[in-house]
Amino acid sequence: MKSSDNRLIRLIALFKFAKSALLIAVGMSALHLLHKDMASLSEHWVARLGLDPGNRYVARALEKAANLTPNKIKGLGIVSFIYAGLFLTEGIGLWLVKRWGEWFSVIITTSLIPVEIYEIHRHHSATKCVVLIVNIAVVGYLVYRIRDETAGGRNRLMIRSDHKP
Repeated sequence: MKSSDNRLIRLIALFKFAKSALLIAVGMSALHLLHKDMASLSEHWVARLGLDPGNRYVARALEKAANLTPNKIKGLGIVSFIYAGLFLTEGIGLWLVKRWGEWFSVIITTSLIPVEIYEIHRHHSATKCVVLIVNIAVVGYLVYRIRDETAGGRNRLMIRSDHKP
């Protein structure tokens, strides 16, 4: 295994760690907001940031925040922690350059691609598109790497079986 290959795997691991850290922050924020009055808190931040509450986007965000129930906030926190755990597991497996980490990352990342496509279709943003492209590239590279290592292992096995002592 070339060290440049391991550097790329570790770069992917850092990407997974960053996603995990972001989701942990979201989960902790959700739990922090669990017993707060979301409507007044949102209005406070709109005023503090100098946003126009009459703006249709700000008004829509205020409305959505006011409609958040404690169960929805709790659910957001729990789901964030679950996904953070998955991404953290992927990152650890990739950082240690373990085969199971590569397989785990391919399976988890591939399973989330349809959700990302749906989200882009629902609410298009450049960030979502970049994340989708990066995830597809990661899956493609990992599948290539797994197939290449598997084929290399088979070739080494064939060479050994052909060799007579």
